[in-house]
Amino acid sequence: MKNIAETHINEVILPFWKNLIDEEYGGFYGEVDYNLNVHKKNIKGCILNSRILWFFSNVVNICKDTDSIRYADHAYEFLKKNCYDCYNGGIYWSVNYDGTPNDNCKHTYNQAFAVYALSAYYEMSKNMEALELAYEIFDVIETRCKDDIGYYESFTVDFKKIDNQKLTDGIKEIQPLKTMNTVIHIIEAYTEFYKVTKDNKVKRSLEDLLELFHEKIYNKKTNQLEVFFDNEYNSLANMYSYGHDIEAAWLMDRALQVLNSERLNQLFEISTSKLVNRVLEEAFDKHLLYNQRTNDNIDKTRVWWVQAETVVSLVNEYQKTNDIEYRNKAEAVLDYIMEFMVDGREGSEWHWELDENDEDSKKKPIVEPWKCPYHNGRMCFELIRRDINV
Repeated sequence: MKNIAETHINEVILPFWKNLIDEEYGGFYGEVDYNLNVHKKNIKGCILNSRILWFFSNVVNICKDTDSIRYADHAYEFLKKNCYDCYNGGIYWSVNYDGTPNDNCKHTYNQAFAVYALSAYYEMSKNMEALELAYEIFDVIETRCKDDIGYYESFTVDFKKIDNQKLTDGIKEIQPLKTMNTVIHIIEAYTEFYKVTKDNKVKRSLEDLLELFHEKIYNKKTNQLEVFFDNEYNSLANMYSYGHDIEAAWLMDRALQVLNSERLNQLFEISTSKLVNRVLEEAFDKHLLYNQRTNDNIDKTRVWWVQAETVVSLVNEYQKTNDIEYRNKAEAVLDYIMEFMVDGREGSEWHWELDENDEDSKKKPIVEPWKCPYHNGRMCFELIRRDINV
C-alpha cells in the first residue's frame, strides 16, 4: 500500500493542488467545478486554506519533496495576512478571492484547523512566527470558545455566540450548541500541537478533551459517537456518522500515542477498537463504507473522505492487533478508491461522492471550501509513514 500511496500522491494529488496556486491574490483558488473549470473569483474557504497549508507542509515533512516548501510558504502567508483577524483574534470562516473578509464568523472548528496546519508548518519550517500564531489561536480557543463543560462553536467576528449551523449539513431542524465533529478535530489539532511543542498547557487541554470525548461523545452502550448536542452534551439526534466514527477511532489512538498517558490508556482500553468494529458491522460493504444513518435510514453514498479514513483506520487496527482481516479490508477499500473514487479525467483529482452504482451522479465540485487535499492526502501520508507494503 505504501508504494500505491507514494505514486498516487506524486502523480495525482500533488500536481493537481500545485496547479491551483493563486500567484496574483495569494492562497489557492477556491473552486474547481465538476467540469474542471477553475473559478478564480469564488470565495476562498479558510478551512480549505488551512488544510492546504497542512498538506504541503507534510509533503515536505513526510515525502521530503522540497519543491513543496514554496507552496507551504505561500499558504502560510495567505493565512497570516488574510485569514487571521489581527484585531479580534482568530480565523475567519472565508475570504473573497482577493483576500478580503467574506464570512467573518469565527468557528471553533476553523480555529482548530489553523492550529493543526500551523503545527505542521512549524515542524517543516521552524518558523517561530508561525508557532507564535498557533499559540495565539490556541489561546483564543481556550479562553473565548470554552466553557466549564466543553466548547461552544459559532461566534460573531468579536466572539459573541450565534446559531451553530456550519456543521449540520443544512439540517435546519437541528440547533446544536456543540458537536462531535468539532471535539474530535480540536483533539486532532492539539495532538499535533503538543507533538511539536511538548507544552504542558497544551497537554492538559488535550487530556481534558480526551476525557470529554470518552465521557460525553462516545456512547458506551452502542459503541458509537453521538453527533449533535445541547450545552451539556445531551444528544439531539438519532444519527450515526460512519465516517466520523472510523476517523475518530484512529485519531484518538494517535492522541493517546503522543500523550503516552497510562491513565488515559487505561480509560480508553479497547473503546477505539469497539468503534471500528461497530462501524464495520453496520456499514462496511465488501470494499467500501456507507456514509451515515439517520433514524433507520441508511445513506449508502460512497463519500470520498469516508473511504480515505476507512483505509487509515483499518490499517491502524491491523497494526494494533496483527489481525490480517483488517489489512485485507484496507487493501480492498484502497483498490476501490483507485478504481472508482479517483477521477480518471486528466487534470482532476477525486470525485466528491458516488452513488450505489459507483457513478458520480450529482457531479459536485472537485474543489470547494470543504473539498481539499486533507483526507486523501493524509491517507497517503499515513500509509507512507506507517510503511505498509502489499
